[in-house]
Amino acid sequence: MTNYRRAGFAGGYYFFTVVTHNRRRFLAERLARNCLRQVWQRVRQKRHFDVIALCLLPDHLHCIWKLPVDDNDFSTRWSLIKKGFTSTYLRVGGVESTQSNSRKQKRERGIWQRRFWEHQIRDENDLQRHVDYIHYNPVKHKLVEKPEQWPWSTYHKYLKAGYYGESGLVDSQDDWESIFMCE
Repeated sequence: MTNYRRAGFAGGYYFFTVVTHNRRRFLAERLARNCLRQVWQRVRQKRHFDVIALCLLPDHLHCIWKLPVDDNDFSTRWSLIKKGFTSTYLRVGGVESTQSNSRKQKRERGIWQRRFWEHQIRDENDLQRHVDYIHYNPVKHKLVEKPEQWPWSTYHKYLKAGYYGESGLVDSQDDWESIFMCE
């Protein structure tokens, strides 16, 4: 069995990419957004983390979290989010991808890829590059021509706060929920 090494700096900033099973394109749909928002809120209440940046795309999401001091357990948070989303989404009518025999044997559903990508943010420059990457991602994937055209991103909060103007980095923590809600 492969032994994956994860970053482990307590209280740090982490960049994540989480992908749907077989890159199925459903995360930006209303049902998926609502389920994800509900589960995200429940997990944050039990195991707090600050959302620094977030972009929800049809088949994956990118985000940056800041974990509390003395806490580096992002894996449990992602496990709870993925399991909670899967359960909620399927219960309210969401559809999963066809599963391989391997996934069936491991009792895995056809919603998420097995793992996620994480990167520990090293410094302010690294943080800025990753925030910009998250916000530009819908353009990269040719979903829109400009970041402001993609509704499910913290880009709008950063733009409003002046991040992409004259002022420096801001914490969009208070407004992250609106990403899941906007039409």
